[in-house]
Amino acid sequence: MASAEDIPRKLWEHPSPRATEMWAFKEKLEKAKGLSFPTYYDLYTWSVRNRAAFWDFSWKYFPIIHEGSYTKVVDESARIDSIPSWFEGIQVNFAENMLFTAEKAPNGSHFITTTNKEDSKIVATQVREGAAEPAISITWSQLRQRTGKLLQALKATGVTKGDRVAVVASNSIDTLVVFLATTALGALFSSASTDTGVKGILDRLVQIKPKYVFFDDAAVYNGKHIDLRPKITDVVNGLKDTVEFKTIVTLPRFPGQPVDVSGVPRTQPLAQLLATAPSDKLEFTRVAFRDPFLVAFSSGTTGKPKPIVHGVGGYLLNSNKEARLNRRHGPDSVTLQYTTTGWIMYMSAISGLLFGGRTILYDGSPFVPGPRILVQLLGKYKVTHFGTSPRYLHELRKNGIQPRKEEDLSNLLLVTSTGMVLPESLFEWFYDDGFPAHAQLANISGGTDLAACFGLENPLTPLYVGGCQGLPLGIPVEVYDQADEGASGVKGTPVPDGIPGELVATAAFPTMPVKFLGDDGPKKYFDSYFARFDNVWTHGDFISIHPITKQIFFLGRSDGVLNPSGIRFGSAEIYNVIETQFTTEIVDSLCVGQRRPQDSDESVILFLLMRPGHRVTPQLVRRIKEAIRRALSARHVPKYVFGTPEIPTTVNLKKVELPVKQIVSGKKIKPSGTLLNPESLEYYYQFVDVEKLVEPKSKL
Repeated sequence: MASAEDIPRKLWEHPSPRATEMWAFKEKLEKAKGLSFPTYYDLYTWSVRNRAAFWDFSWKYFPIIHEGSYTKVVDESARIDSIPSWFEGIQVNFAENMLFTAEKAPNGSHFITTTNKEDSKIVATQVREGAAEPAISITWSQLRQRTGKLLQALKATGVTKGDRVAVVASNSIDTLVVFLATTALGALFSSASTDTGVKGILDRLVQIKPKYVFFDDAAVYNGKHIDLRPKITDVVNGLKDTVEFKTIVTLPRFPGQPVDVSGVPRTQPLAQLLATAPSDKLEFTRVAFRDPFLVAFSSGTTGKPKPIVHGVGGYLLNSNKEARLNRRHGPDSVTLQYTTTGWIMYMSAISGLLFGGRTILYDGSPFVPGPRILVQLLGKYKVTHFGTSPRYLHELRKNGIQPRKEEDLSNLLLVTSTGMVLPESLFEWFYDDGFPAHAQLANISGGTDLAACFGLENPLTPLYVGGCQGLPLGIPVEVYDQADEGASGVKGTPVPDGIPGELVATAAFPTMPVKFLGDDGPKKYFDSYFARFDNVWTHGDFISIHPITKQIFFLGRSDGVLNPSGIRFGSAEIYNVIETQFTTEIVDSLCVGQRRPQDSDESVILFLLMRPGHRVTPQLVRRIKEAIRRALSARHVPKYVFGTPEIPTTVNLKKVELPVKQIVSGKKIKPSGTLLNPESLEYYYQFVDVEKLVEPKSKL
């Protein structure tokens, strides 16, 4: 049992928890059920032991525009791998809920009638890289008018419920309009970033089989202007055998200056498509609760990305729960989520519209003209909710930037960080030097697979150093002892709090994907989540839960768990030592296990990306090994330490371990199109014969 000395440092707590919507929700639930929930964990425990009752209460509590009724929330006895239905009989529309506000029906029983969100209020502001261009803003009435115009044009060309529309574009107002127009018709939307390579784009589009692809006609990143017509031509050629595909529609990257695409086959500018619209009338096709509205792609690092289809009702319900209760969103919220359109966090960038809030859509590098640019936007637009990554916070710290001293951040309520493990040192920097004490740092994790969080913040419990604050209401999360590599259908064994293991969900939840696309979709779906342990969702993260605070510590991906001599630990533990003690010499690191067919045990290899002017020396290796031994244990010390010229990352800047682990263990792999720098993997093949290397063959 953990003692008081084992409780991490407390960094933040809400000054008035009773004033939050989470508290109001809890009180109404207590009154309705005749119960008492003294703590957030008590509320969580009841919610997962009474899932149908919890989600039934939530559906009636949150103002979601819908029609129809249900007699059963879900079959709680159904196996999770049967992917049970929820709220059969309910019909909703994503775009309708984004563009309008629900009111109680006259009898007070449900939400169905709608009112305009304030017509003249600015809903979205588009800011381009470096804020060099004038920002473009749009009001609610303008957004509804533009959405109506595009949906009527799409409808006139035959787009209907169940069709697929894709976007390869920046985080812009145009992209938002395409999303809303597509889903208004009951069609499926999917998006990718223009910095994705042609192969990565086609890996997605060929699986989606879209009728239309909307594509930016140019791009700007790191100060470079890029003509996208050659890429568009390659994509058109790659889709020539897709019978559903009609045309690419180009979106003007520079407003008022569309690129001439008359020479690009099967391509037309947006203005040409809009000219076919008979009107700008808004209309909405309401679809069943579990009907698809979004195709998201995993950031898998080998093979083709998985086409994950999400249902509209589950997303709307869970998004209301997370954003209103955990994240304190409302009509006065101003959100700036740094993301590309090819990541699930794009949903966080725009979901504030559900609650009548405003979003700042930033397109480009967060480091041009310098890392202060996003901090400056926080002050300029009085941002309340800022979404970022450990990488960005690390860059602020490295450059000596203290946002609280440079901008008025009095409006900032919450900063979410995701994409990779947030080191403990950045938690402390955030409050000791970086951001105002009143801002809540929310280390969150979940992702593309569930369009929701398995670990997230809340306003009722304190925030401690490290980890995610708590578990998600209504989604039963446990930690299982790891199964042997390659095992399947194992009866899982829960481990006590404080012991690391596999993150699993033990019963169905509303945002489970509807399906994976493709003829092999059902098998891929089962293999992705249900094959390893019997009748639970295995997420692929290696975690532990603190026995007192109940916060979740993410220790790395479970397929990258290090296991020398049977001692399991996560790479995040190694990274934390490097990032806290060696930042003057080391930019980044990658820690993987090596177990070749001839090996009886696993060896740990640590790769170091050095700063200019520094190199890997025997003295540095000794210092690193001693620091790891002191901070962790002798069992954690890597057997080998080498330099590397580059660390592989996804286009969303997540460093990836699995392909390197596979390569050094003797496998030949085919990199996924989600990798930003797939060529970097070639360097690691030399380490299959690691014993022959005194130092890497390349000069570092």
